[in-house]
Amino acid sequence: MTRGTKRLPRAVREQQMLDAAVEVFSANGFHETSMDAIATAAQISKPMLYLYYGSKDELFSACIQREGMRFAKAVAPAGDPSLTPREQVRVALLEFLNYVDSHRQSWTVLYRQAVGQQPFAKLIQTNRDRLVDLTAGLLESSTKTPEPGTNFRIMAVALIGAGEAVADRIADGEIDVHEAAELLERLAWRGLAGKKKD
Repeated sequence: MTRGTKRLPRAVREQQMLDAAVEVFSANGFHETSMDAIATAAQISKPMLYLYYGSKDELFSACIQREGMRFAKAVAPAGDPSLTPREQVRVALLEFLNYVDSHRQSWTVLYRQAVGQQPFAKLIQTNRDRLVDLTAGLLESSTKTPEPGTNFRIMAVALIGAGEAVADRIADGEIDVHEAAELLERLAWRGLAGKKKD
């Protein structure tokens, strides 16, 4: 344990551990990551890590929960009712893609490593459902005269799926954030505006 770590408040220490865990998980993958490696990265003892998080599964779950909440918080400004529908869509996409660009390790843990890991599937689905609900609400509030039978939730699922695929390219450095946002905005706006012109 490094000098001074003892005096850290519990909440600060927890964040320190989660920061280290996200870094190590994103670099090595869940199965190849050891609690020893995370403790070393967090500059704490392994017993201290186990005191806070009783297992690697528990620690990984805590990472998913925290990163999922951070992600949802990042896109929340899009719900500002003072923005026009077009501005809301633009803000949502830019916040989402900027988050991925600025938090590539978080994205790696949330959408590459956790997906397909059976013990964490429910957590991932909960995070995705939260994002789908937020997006569906945005789509509905942005559509003044929706066609009868419009299913905003399915529209949100489709848009998020496309967004995740594009975000993967951003995380790999294959596409610029603004270029990606414009591409997705055109896709989203067609769904929102129907036959009307902007």
